[in-house]
Amino acid sequence: MTDIRKPRSGSMAFRPRKRARPKAQRINSWPSVDEKAVLGFVGYKVGMTTVSWIEQQEGPRKGMEVVGGATVVEAPPLKVYGVRFFKGPIMKDVLTEEKDILEKLGMKNVKASSVPEGEFKDVRLLAYAQPFLTTTGKKHVERIELGLGGASSEEKKEYALSLLGKDLSVADVIKEGSFVDIIGVTKGKGWQGPIKRFGVSKQRRKATGKQRHVGTLGPFKPGYVQYTAPQAGQMGLHKRTELNKWVLKVGKAEEAKDINPSAGWPHYGLVKNDFILIKGSVPGPAKRVLRFRWAARKLGQTLEPKLTFVSRG
Repeated sequence: MTDIRKPRSGSMAFRPRKRARPKAQRINSWPSVDEKAVLGFVGYKVGMTTVSWIEQQEGPRKGMEVVGGATVVEAPPLKVYGVRFFKGPIMKDVLTEEKDILEKLGMKNVKASSVPEGEFKDVRLLAYAQPFLTTTGKKHVERIELGLGGASSEEKKEYALSLLGKDLSVADVIKEGSFVDIIGVTKGKGWQGPIKRFGVSKQRRKATGKQRHVGTLGPFKPGYVQYTAPQAGQMGLHKRTELNKWVLKVGKAEEAKDINPSAGWPHYGLVKNDFILIKGSVPGPAKRVLRFRWAARKLGQTLEPKLTFVSRG
């Protein structure tokens, strides 16, 4: 007999389950911060390792050495190539005049544009990641839009214009012990059936001749299959946002030798640039581009990490 108390299989929170188009996903919401700061960054997933630290939070493990998993993300410097001004639905971009920066974007004969005056709804940075500095094998840059902190739109404008044409390092944006939200695209698993895709139960052996099938597609009324019915389809390669990830370490390029295995990271190679160490796992396979944002739900909170060991594989 069916257990009517069993909850539905497959969360309805993740819809639609379709393939994400760009790997560097757009961030639509940025936290409101009064201090002048860049609120996001970009990195490339390297792999996972084992770390240990002295537990600082209240609980039965406080003061003890804790062992857990952590993810290494390589974060080469970003190049700021423009400032974007929002005034209601009207948007204007002010680009740098340095031709060598714009050539990486395929922009030629760009005319200089004047900085708009007045109050703005928002001001954001235009930058691009430089994957060719890593061992990912990527050649094309990834354009991104970064949120800014500031007490007023005028303060944001002055700060953004001061960064135009410069390099941004991960240490300028993310601090050790802070919390970040990670936006990425998960591993792609292709077309899968309802058993693997939604976790529904298999049919008994003599039910209908098909075991890895959903039992019912819904009631008689309404007379069509609703979208909530678990069916076969795309699994993986979805945009996902993970909140409140703890930054254990922000390392310089010179410190990469302390985390690189002698033979390099599997499916990645050697870390050659600045990197960050994040507690736990993050979405996607090795070499997948990841976007970081100051944690919206733990804004301003920090927890000092006291690392005692980082495995080199």
